[in-house]
Amino acid sequence: MLKMVTFTFIRHGQSTDNVKRVWAGWKDAPLSNHGIKQATSLGNWFSDKGVHFTAILSSTLDRAATTAEVILNHQPEPHPPHIKSLLLREQHFGIAEGKVWSKRLDHRTSIEEHYNRGVFPNPVRRSDHFPGGESRDDLAVRAERAIDELLLPYVLNPNSQQGPTHIAVISHGLFIREIVDALYRRDSGRERMLDIHRSLSNTGWTKAVVKVKRTINPTSALVSNIDLSVQITAFNEHEHLDNLVRQKGGIGSLAHDPKQKDIRGFFAGASSKP
Repeated sequence: MLKMVTFTFIRHGQSTDNVKRVWAGWKDAPLSNHGIKQATSLGNWFSDKGVHFTAILSSTLDRAATTAEVILNHQPEPHPPHIKSLLLREQHFGIAEGKVWSKRLDHRTSIEEHYNRGVFPNPVRRSDHFPGGESRDDLAVRAERAIDELLLPYVLNPNSQQGPTHIAVISHGLFIREIVDALYRRDSGRERMLDIHRSLSNTGWTKAVVKVKRTINPTSALVSNIDLSVQITAFNEHEHLDNLVRQKGGIGSLAHDPKQKDIRGFFAGASSKP
């Protein structure tokens, strides 16, 4: 019997860098207060819908790992394992990390002069990259590795789990776009789908159902010899955000401080005492 595995790709909650116009790939930033609310809302939504994950995979970057932990805390006991991987990180923007994002390029000026002036225009071609960083083509190669090393073991080992297998993958907008596209193309004969697979909302999610159609060369264990069936059954779903209200006065954009909740709880408890 063929193994069918569901992968739900989730973009992290809003980070403090998401509210700025900066290049933030490997630059680490915590979730904002609103980002924590988004992740909590999604965790509650999965729980209410009876969505139970077999495992939760996440990027090692704080904004993704924290989103994963919030979702994990809303899963039934025993909690699924949380596995962090460098392969699931966002695109690395090299010398542009943390610098102001710019869309326009002055064609009268060399790209090196742009960098010297502290201007970092959006790369145009997939092969373009900032010095010391990754191109989108590089990101696609890393996405292929993530499929082979992190995702396919759940598909190719039919005895690894009893019952349905559902894996959450908490990562970043650009990387999710590449890995979903790469997974889609593992279904033989398919072309790229990037033009229709646009960016995800913070905590928006896309679902793919994957199973083995056939082994092209039964004598080889190489994953390149596996023909997959890949169905994208949901894209950028964000129903859980419909009734979420952002805190006023810019509070929602501030970095989340878990200690603040403890302090409020302490004083709330103290004020209720006679």
